Amino acid sequence: MGTVGESSVGKPKRRAWTCSKQDFLPEESFQSWANYTKALKETGTRLKDRITSRSLDKLELTEIKARSGFEMKKTLSWWDLIWFGIGAVIGAGIFVLTGQEARDSAGPAVILSYVVSGISAMLSVFCYTEFAVEIPVAGGSFAYLRVELGDFVAFIAAGNILLEYVIGGAAVARSWTSYFATLLNHHPNDFRIHAIGLNPDYSRLDPIAVVVIALVCLAAVFSTKATSRFNYVASIIHLAIIVFIIIAGLTQANPKNLSDFTPFGVRGIFSASAVLFFAYVGFDAVSTMAEETQNPAKDIPLGLVGAMIITTGCYCLLAVTLCLMQPYSQIDPDAPFSVAFEAIGMDWAKYIVAFGALKGMTTVLLVSAVGQARYLTHIARTHMVPPWLAEVYATTGTPINATVVMLVATAVIAFFTNLGILSNLLSISTLFIFMMVAVALLVRRYYVSGETTDSDRNKLIAALVLILASSIATAAYWAAGGMGWVGYMVSVLVWFLSTAFLWWGVPQARAPQTWGVPLVPWLPSASIAINIFLLGSIDGPSFERFGIWTALLLVYYFFFGLHASYDTAKAASNDGA
Repeated sequence: MGTVGESSVGKPKRRAWTCSKQDFLPEESFQSWANYTKALKETGTRLKDRITSRSLDKLELTEIKARSGFEMKKTLSWWDLIWFGIGAVIGAGIFVLTGQEARDSAGPAVILSYVVSGISAMLSVFCYTEFAVEIPVAGGSFAYLRVELGDFVAFIAAGNILLEYVIGGAAVARSWTSYFATLLNHHPNDFRIHAIGLNPDYSRLDPIAVVVIALVCLAAVFSTKATSRFNYVASIIHLAIIVFIIIAGLTQANPKNLSDFTPFGVRGIFSASAVLFFAYVGFDAVSTMAEETQNPAKDIPLGLVGAMIITTGCYCLLAVTLCLMQPYSQIDPDAPFSVAFEAIGMDWAKYIVAFGALKGMTTVLLVSAVGQARYLTHIARTHMVPPWLAEVYATTGTPINATVVMLVATAVIAFFTNLGILSNLLSISTLFIFMMVAVALLVRRYYVSGETTDSDRNKLIAALVLILASSIATAAYWAAGGMGWVGYMVSVLVWFLSTAFLWWGVPQARAPQTWGVPLVPWLPSASIAINIFLLGSIDGPSFERFGIWTALLLVYYFFFGLHASYDTAKAASNDGA
């Protein structure tokens, strides 16, 4: 490789802010049109290299991290992570989507929908936790997949991770406007601009959402520890308001509202679960803070698992309370808790609820801003996106470039797009990533290059193929409206036998050094199955949008990301030779 590629990847950057071509495309393939044409002709060879190459734990923890120039400050404890987890998760999902799904999809059985999606989220938390303890870097699931499944899979996952964060932040920002309007006794659309010439799904322009995102951006770029302190205080206030909602709401409970518990049947429960998974999105942002924790082996398990237990308990109690306060058919889809208190004659309480919802959504946006910037920073360290986005600034110890870029994208989406489209698309992206992390964990436990025999490797591949195929078959049969028990019995039996074969017939190649997922391979395999099953409950148009996004990712990768990351890897290899 030429000197340009080598100098741009091997040494940390310690300089002031700049914005030149070398900051965005420093790799050798982009130094001239001749170089770029040559790179395009080698696309097949380079793609094969990137598909088969896997990173190493040590590489992610040292050289890749060093490409940001300055290190992030290690200031967070398990206590900080618990409150970050609560702040990241409890927001628009519970305060908005509960009403939408209870009224239109599940009825009072929305309580069970939260249980199902909570189980799925907890299984994913276990998988994330083992990775975050052993590879404590800002890249989160991108770094985990890059180590276990290779660069190409990691890039596809990375694109969906970024989509998850942008859409999640946009959805929360638009929900912020809805509850702000309730606080002022207005309809949410009173604060939105109606652009008649646009598609109805994109015609309600939301300037308040943009302003909120801009303010969050300013807070996120200054200090992670200061953000943690604010989140800690805000989350305590938020939990106090949740306790108030539960106690005050249950004093007005009417058990008759639960008499028609499953008006939409079992299918409605799982359909709502797929959408309500949105309510659990955010805990993965905590894993991106592993690089800033003081003791990852202790802090991350306590922080992630503790936050998820508290969150799931709150969600189930809030769902029970809402369904006891009002018949499901009368629940408001935009601000369900505020309107429910108004309906039972407690007008004053709706202001407390609206204030609590705003506090919750603000902390969700703030923690999301911190997490998404760290994802993008680590992706940029590999040069799959411009390395300019990997810069960590000495004065703040934060990735300012990545923070601003992600939040600008979030603001654009929030300005145009309604919540229904955002929540469904977000759930697809999130469930896909969580499924991939569970697959990566099984690969990590059962395969070590140079140590695992060819026979054991082939057994692992066969087991994974059968686990994935049986899970997809179950989800597809469900999505097609299958009602007969024979189809489900066959697909579930194949899943069980393939997992049992992996457990009994393939020796584990690696044991976790400090903290590990219990009951491997059963828990990761169950995580794969339930995430894929919930994907089968999401509507077709959302999958079309997901397909379009994935196609755009591939176009970018084949023309830019592939060649930049290939040059970077080769230059780093030459430096280390």
